Amino acid sequence: MQPVVIIPTFIAGRRHRAGSNTIATYDHVTPLNDPGELGRCLASLEKVRGLGLIVVLVAAESPFEAQAAEKVQAVVDQHPSLNVLVIGAAELALVRQRMEQLKIGKLGREVALSGYGAVRNLGLVVANVFGFDAVVFLDDDEVVDDPDFLKHAMYGLGKLTKKGIPILAKTGYYLNDEGSYLSKWEDAWYNRFWQQGRAFNEWISKAMKGPRLSRSNHVCGGCLAVHKEAFRRQAFDPWITRGEDLDYMLDLRMYGSDIWFDNEWVLRHLPPKSSSEGDRFRQDIFRWIYEYRKLEYSRALIDLQQVKPKSLEPYPGPFLEPGLTRRIRVTAFLRSLVLPDKKAYRRAAKAARKEAQTYAERNCAKYFEFQYAWPEAMARLEGDEALSEALLRSALHNAAVADGAEGPAAADGARPASFDPGMTSEIRLNIAE
Repeated sequence: MQPVVIIPTFIAGRRHRAGSNTIATYDHVTPLNDPGELGRCLASLEKVRGLGLIVVLVAAESPFEAQAAEKVQAVVDQHPSLNVLVIGAAELALVRQRMEQLKIGKLGREVALSGYGAVRNLGLVVANVFGFDAVVFLDDDEVVDDPDFLKHAMYGLGKLTKKGIPILAKTGYYLNDEGSYLSKWEDAWYNRFWQQGRAFNEWISKAMKGPRLSRSNHVCGGCLAVHKEAFRRQAFDPWITRGEDLDYMLDLRMYGSDIWFDNEWVLRHLPPKSSSEGDRFRQDIFRWIYEYRKLEYSRALIDLQQVKPKSLEPYPGPFLEPGLTRRIRVTAFLRSLVLPDKKAYRRAAKAARKEAQTYAERNCAKYFEFQYAWPEAMARLEGDEALSEALLRSALHNAAVADGAEGPAAADGARPASFDPGMTSEIRLNIAE
């Protein structure tokens, strides 16, 4: 089995203002003038055996999409031994053009370069268009040390358990900068009502002692392998603010499948220091309240399997139970009394009272409507030669621009440094043919 490796990277021309965009607020954003961590990640992949295509998805805020794509292409060009396809705003435009031609429903929000879930969905679409039978997701702030990383990623994927259950998605685990798989959770009085780190450590400690593959209650989105039989019928949720990886596990369970944990598949996660833990907690508030409402709504749908918090002990079950909002508000208030980011925690407590509740109630049903359209869209796009050719040609154009091509070579379809959607007309015509 030959997987495609997909790496989302998030670029910003300026710092995000907390709360300015509920969906497009990320844990880790690389400024345009910062080298970022992507180069380090790609360098670590150079020694991985059996590595084929790598797709880098460039999520950037307007009006910096073209600059972000050029920045990423320049980083990619420093690793000529790797086969990398950069997907930015121009390539997304090609995907949307092709979807319109195939009369696929409007999925501008659901397959996009804004928001964790939508970005991952674009990665699944690209994998499907090129006919890959497996996807391996990495994050740009990770380091792969094991030359057999892909071999471990593919272990058991697409196979049956002894009970005849297909393994269609699996996750590994992260080591932090201290070489530990445990959360750096702080057992402090202000975390009394929010024991997330403790609950996670309890779960993973047990999973590490068990058999190599076991049903997972946790997902590392940057160490995730998905078989085509899963990703062709199951999309990520574009409306969740963060934690789209864990949400994907819950979605799979609702639709009759699961994610498996492989305690021998590992990499290092070395993220830059968060600019604001309070703002990150605010995103978590939106995430958990949305997840709670979504699971609650799903119980009214007769064609889905019910996922109850008790089946998710010790983690994440306690964070999906009644009383969640009160615990979040109390925790945000207590943290605001002692932690440096006081204003951000107060904003978080305020969000829990109304903003996050409203967002969850407004959006919790949308994923299930989207799911009706996803399998058909993927079926129509599978192995699409016109779109795959257009994406490859666009990638060649990107590389030519990054190399500073001039004259006849640049005129042969090369994309200008400042991207204009109208300039894709030549590629658009090729698709139509």
